[in-house]
Amino acid sequence: MRILVTGAAGFLGSHLVDRLLEKGHEVLAVDNFFTGSKRNLAHLSDQSNLEIIRHDITFPLYVEVDQIYNLASPASPINYQRDPVQTLKTNVVGAVNMLGLAKRLKARIFQASTSEVYGDPKVSPQDESYWGNVNPIGVRSCYDEGKRAAETLFFDYQRQHGVDVRVARIFNTYGPRMAVDDGRVVSNLIVQALRGEDLTIYGDGSQTRSFCYQSDLIEAILRLMELPEENSPTNLGNPNEISVAELANIVLEATGSNSKVIRKPLPSDDPLQRRPDISKAKTRLNWEPEVSLSDGIARTVSYFRTLV
Repeated sequence: MRILVTGAAGFLGSHLVDRLLEKGHEVLAVDNFFTGSKRNLAHLSDQSNLEIIRHDITFPLYVEVDQIYNLASPASPINYQRDPVQTLKTNVVGAVNMLGLAKRLKARIFQASTSEVYGDPKVSPQDESYWGNVNPIGVRSCYDEGKRAAETLFFDYQRQHGVDVRVARIFNTYGPRMAVDDGRVVSNLIVQALRGEDLTIYGDGSQTRSFCYQSDLIEAILRLMELPEENSPTNLGNPNEISVAELANIVLEATGSNSKVIRKPLPSDDPLQRRPDISKAKTRLNWEPEVSLSDGIARTVSYFRTLV
């Protein structure tokens, strides 16, 4: 097939492009390089089945493809808060443009949604039926509400226009090709440890996250797109919950660093708990994560050693 991937130069987008090319597809990789990096696609320069286009999906895109994967959006708090209006436009106007393209082409379309649609959850683990506890006017709302609105658009296009949609709520994912300065906890801690700097955790470090390695996540996305039909979101992530303080200790061990851990105030609207219920993914996709946190962190540390 000829497949469009938006956000293709990003951390996850570039790994998805790799897998699609391995499967023999022709890939149209689209990115405006606001947060994506050309370096993430540089190893594919000799691929005849890859075409790279610089484009901002808040503007219409006129191409002919069989499938669409929409991953375009800043994904780390530092990046999406840098230009919150543009973040919201990318998620909402961009979704409208990609859905319009899918409607015209009768193409199946995937939306990379996020666990942030659950906000600071009052239930744990979070399953797909939970509506969330979200601040609509906070500093993170450009991303959280943008993704929530995009989900609304996807399922309205499905109901009203018969568009064939797939929506994944992606929980914390990590691995090679994360940006050095993206502000996400895994990359932050690894980079600080490799530089011999103090490791920064926020609050008392008891807030929890569930970390999924990139290859597991990409496999789940591909399986979701292979389903003959789907009419609701699917959680994708690793259900093994760990505190940020525990993660810092794992990073120190993996890097062999003598860095100290310091604490700073908790940022506004930062969720205290994040753990997916992946029962649906296990049943519908016959999928669950395989890469352990220790192995995944070791692979990620090896990558960052080449950059830091």
